[in-house]
Amino acid sequence: MGSERIGVIGSGNTARALAAYLSHQGHSVCVYTRHPEKLDTIRRRGHIEATGLLEGMFPIEEVTNEPERLTRQCGTLFVASVTTAYLDVAATLAPHLREHHALVLFSSKLCGSLEMTRALHGHGVQGVPIIETDALFACRAREDHGIWIAGLKGWTFLACPQRSGTLSHGPLVRRFFPGLEDASNLVQRGLTDFGALAHAIVSLVNLGSIDRGERLRFYVEGLSERTVVLLERMEEEFHAVAQAYGTSLLPMKELLNRYYGCETGSLLEAMRTVPGYRELYAPTSLEHRFLTEDIATSLVPLQGLARKAGVAVPMVDAVITFTSVLSGQDLRVKGRTLERLGWGGLSHEAIVQWMAQ
Repeated sequence: MGSERIGVIGSGNTARALAAYLSHQGHSVCVYTRHPEKLDTIRRRGHIEATGLLEGMFPIEEVTNEPERLTRQCGTLFVASVTTAYLDVAATLAPHLREHHALVLFSSKLCGSLEMTRALHGHGVQGVPIIETDALFACRAREDHGIWIAGLKGWTFLACPQRSGTLSHGPLVRRFFPGLEDASNLVQRGLTDFGALAHAIVSLVNLGSIDRGERLRFYVEGLSERTVVLLERMEEEFHAVAQAYGTSLLPMKELLNRYYGCETGSLLEAMRTVPGYRELYAPTSLEHRFLTEDIATSLVPLQGLARKAGVAVPMVDAVITFTSVLSGQDLRVKGRTLERLGWGGLSHEAIVQWMAQ
């Protein structure tokens, strides 16, 4: 694979890990962020410092808050912002996108590529491939200059909104991540996401500790044999919705093993034996993406799809309700609704058929 000039959009954990990884592969990396002061040391030094799975100083060609500079220099653009910012990202990029560009969404959650496609269409942009996958790194930012990478997923799915796009554009992403596999449809891709299952429930189970800002190892100390039952019950709902949309999911303990390698005797054992999870700590505030992003852009569309298919999802319903109360906003309205995706007026069967085209 030859060297390319690649754009990375975002300044958080995933964006930094992605920038370091792509630079390590030999690519010239340009980073766009609306808040370049968050990456000021990287901008001044011209490199990002990575520790953990990837060790070293990796060149970063430019840090900019000018989308025109990014799109003029880079054809492939990795969107590594939070998914709740996709509408803003689309509005920012739209005036500068041309047919030679392609967007790769990290991590898109459920149906993120469809949301981005519709948002760009609303700004008059068509013909730009949009491919989604999961966040591939377990990582944490180090001040304003570095990133600690605890793990890199060895496998997961990628997808475009429709099957034909997945077959056409999947090879683009596999140039950078050879272990990615084409999903059968958007639902399989979006629900093959351990974070969508675990983040909100583990956070709610440990609500008091998180609200007090206590130091808690999220997966090691945050669950017991009793509380993991909640995850197992919601996992059953994920599988039921996937089946209703003509696809299937790996058991989550097997998914973790394929991601990082772990013991698979039980879901709890898998979570506690993922090497990169042992030192991952819980959020220290309820204003965190584990509650806001994962629910708004994974569980809300999942709930909508379940209702279309006549599948009961009481655990999903409960988590959305609890978090809406805690956040003071109705996530069923503010989240990634089927109406926002253009599926509000379609039947269950019509959605299945559309994805298969």
